Amino acid sequence: MSSPVENFARDGLPLLAVQRLQGRGPGLVFLPGFRSDLTGTKAQFLFEQARSEGRAALLLDYRGHGRSEGRFEDGTIGDWARDAIDAIEALTQGPQIVVGSSMGGWIACLVARAIPHRVAGLIGIAAAPDFTERLLRPALSDAQRTALATQGKFELPSDYDPAPTIITQKLFDDGARQLVLNAKLEVGGKVRLLHGLKDPDVPWQVSVELAEHLTCEDTRVVLVKDGDHRLSRSEDLDLLARTVDELAEAYSP
Repeated sequence: MSSPVENFARDGLPLLAVQRLQGRGPGLVFLPGFRSDLTGTKAQFLFEQARSEGRAALLLDYRGHGRSEGRFEDGTIGDWARDAIDAIEALTQGPQIVVGSSMGGWIACLVARAIPHRVAGLIGIAAAPDFTERLLRPALSDAQRTALATQGKFELPSDYDPAPTIITQKLFDDGARQLVLNAKLEVGGKVRLLHGLKDPDVPWQVSVELAEHLTCEDTRVVLVKDGDHRLSRSEDLDLLARTVDELAEAYSP
């Protein structure tokens, strides 16, 4: 990586790994998905795009992710949203274009709800708001439900990592308190929700439902016919770059 990864310290909370650029605004903030981190393809692509444009940018690893302190299984949606909000408030200036991938799309919505004045626009990439209740809970097997009830957690095989993901009861409990698809959500600036029609993890209809809950009139859902969940192919990254440029050019303070 061409810029150093720094530690962002907070009183009594885990150190967060961050990577940032100084530059013009609106800045760019990338929020990774479940168990992903700032080294991911989309994160680094956007970071280098921001560098080439002289734009401010911020990447971060939530607690328990990547190089940040903490154990993944100890974290919750609310914890990771707190990490994002703290980093944005402390390490950026002015409104930001917030880009959230998968779970990061949910986190982006929570950021917009908590600090709306810091959001100049929002981009979702296969956004997965409320996934603990909408997608994960209904898919639980009887054995997994029993393990949650008796042990408070279970192991879930991952298609993206050889190690299983630890799913905890407190992840579900907190997720139920962080729902965004149960009420209208205000977001400043334009909103673009990119989603692949061949996404095996998050149905594209989730982005349509999210669009319906946003009060922003300039909200568009962009469906990629042959796109998967990651949307990390070169053509997907080109679409993402154009989308960021569109929102940045349209922003007026």
